[in-house]
Amino acid sequence: MASRKDSTSTTTTTAVVSSSGGGTLDSPVRQIQIEGLVVLKIIKHYQEEGQGSEVVQGVLLGLVVEDRLEITNCFPFPQHTEDDADFDEVQYQMEMMRSLRHVNIDHLHVGWYQSTFYGSFVSRALLDSQFSYQHAIEESVVLIYDPIKTSQGSLSLKAYRLTPELMEICKEKDFTPEALKKANIGFEHMFEEVPIVIKNSHLISVLMWELEDKSTVADKHELLNLSSSNHLEKSLQLLMDRVDDMSQDIVKYNTYSRNLSKQTQQKHQYVQRRQQENVQRLSRGEPPLAEEDISKLFKPPQPPPRMDTLLIAGQINNYCHNVKEFTSQNLGKLFMAEALQGHNS
Repeated sequence: MASRKDSTSTTTTTAVVSSSGGGTLDSPVRQIQIEGLVVLKIIKHYQEEGQGSEVVQGVLLGLVVEDRLEITNCFPFPQHTEDDADFDEVQYQMEMMRSLRHVNIDHLHVGWYQSTFYGSFVSRALLDSQFSYQHAIEESVVLIYDPIKTSQGSLSLKAYRLTPELMEICKEKDFTPEALKKANIGFEHMFEEVPIVIKNSHLISVLMWELEDKSTVADKHELLNLSSSNHLEKSLQLLMDRVDDMSQDIVKYNTYSRNLSKQTQQKHQYVQRRQQENVQRLSRGEPPLAEEDISKLFKPPQPPPRMDTLLIAGQINNYCHNVKEFTSQNLGKLFMAEALQGHNS
């Protein structure tokens, strides 16, 4: 991928949105810088086409400066139905990037974005899509925008990449329990979060300050509302659904383990019987029985795919993190309200 060595000096107000869970990232991209206009386009795309749990997606454009990925523009994937059988997404992307190049706008493909419904984004579809992007363009990232959490007063925009270990597993397409165990892949080692910084020009910063001064007092104090709405209830419901899915996968794996153990025991008994028969035949002066291929007689049971189980575990971990974050904020408000009531009384 082409990259620009010198960054522009016309901007400068920045705001850190999210950071990685700690430690150095084993990745060519260690920081993501997003133009404020790109964030507004993503939010507008969901408001115009996203309905409830419907997911909206789009393409990220930008360039690479050393170990920093600069996202300067984006455009959405159009919503199309089954009637639009002739629609070619690849051709649409190529035409959009060609048009942007003609008007001298950054047109290099650096990833994609997707909205999420209560943090439900860890899935096989996202894994396959991000692998395709990252395999073709090493610096590619996926931005996850959560409109539910954003509507509560804090922008929720996170960037993820597949870890190098998971990239190797996906290249081999070997998702058996032995392969995942050998690679030491767990749900916590599947995705790595990259820190995000939002960059605005001085004019946009001045406009934001003016809009903040014009905002009403009631809007500023909505964050102190003690009601928990239905966010916690919905998150717990989704969490229970994924726990049920995990339980079903555990039952499948336990069944596979029992069948494998039973077949191993049958193989051992068969070998012992053959050895005893050969000993008896030799004692009678008869030739021993011909050796047979045990693998053809006993076909091993097919192991269940473990990648789906890891994805479910990763989604459960994400739900737990969201519930913990939401409840900690509510508990803080309740303790503060209790202190204020005690002070007034």
